[in-house]
Amino acid sequence: MSNQGKKKVLGRGLDSILSSPDTDITSIDISGNFVAGAIAEIEVSKIEFNPFQPRTSFDEMMLRELADSIKAQGIIQPITVRKMGYDKYQIIAGERRYRAALMANIKQIPAFIRVANDEQMLELALIENIHREDLNALEIAISYQRLIDEIKLTQEKLSEKIGKSRSSIANFLRLLKLPPCVQVALRDNIITMGHARALITLPSTKVQEKILNTIIDKGLNVRQAEELARVITSPPAEKKKVSSSKFPEKFKDTPAMLSHKLGTKVNLRRNNNGEGTIVISFKNDDDLDKIISLIGD
Repeated sequence: MSNQGKKKVLGRGLDSILSSPDTDITSIDISGNFVAGAIAEIEVSKIEFNPFQPRTSFDEMMLRELADSIKAQGIIQPITVRKMGYDKYQIIAGERRYRAALMANIKQIPAFIRVANDEQMLELALIENIHREDLNALEIAISYQRLIDEIKLTQEKLSEKIGKSRSSIANFLRLLKLPPCVQVALRDNIITMGHARALITLPSTKVQEKILNTIIDKGLNVRQAEELARVITSPPAEKKKVSSSKFPEKFKDTPAMLSHKLGTKVNLRRNNNGEGTIVISFKNDDDLDKIISLIGD
């Protein structure tokens, strides 16, 4: 893949990291068997996990399948590590391949060696996983929050670094305000981010937990969950009952009297202010002419 292609895939901020003098793989010399900038076979015992790894869980079955593939074909794509000191390295990207290599009892693993500080470690690991490993929504949210808290980034600055809109970042961060049971369901892929965003709109933790159970029990899709949340947050307005004022007793028999006189149905209506109407029904033009004639007499 060309450098131009990588920029488009990995986000606007990654190119500035790769070209920064602070991470120039030829600018820092750390003694050891391998220098920064090399691609070499490194003993797995000399590599440690990335403390900034945004992925919190790895599928055991998929790791075993990858381990079997590594046993048969080896590791085709090198992992990326940073040099921490003499023959000491830390994973930047490729932890899944590293874990599978340990399962396969591989003693050495091909690795691209570079220099990166803690901020760049977290950012590189996040971008690597987002585009290659498909972090779940909760892991992405946690990673964004770590960048904000630990590297002291604003949402605007974070947006610039990772090439995501502020609204997208804000939507992920809102997931962290959900109750633990909802976050666990999202982490375990029992519900999707769409379901979670519908639950965010609900007024309380108790209601969120109740609707979560409904979504799971009934297998509701995102649109159905959104509709259910909408009904709860915006219940149909109750129809206002039109109050009518009762007629005085002396007008009690008036509708019947008029109906008898005109030979058709007559209704009287009145509001609270005392104003009203007389509604006279007719069937056709001849009927109307007859009524007009009777009223005129």
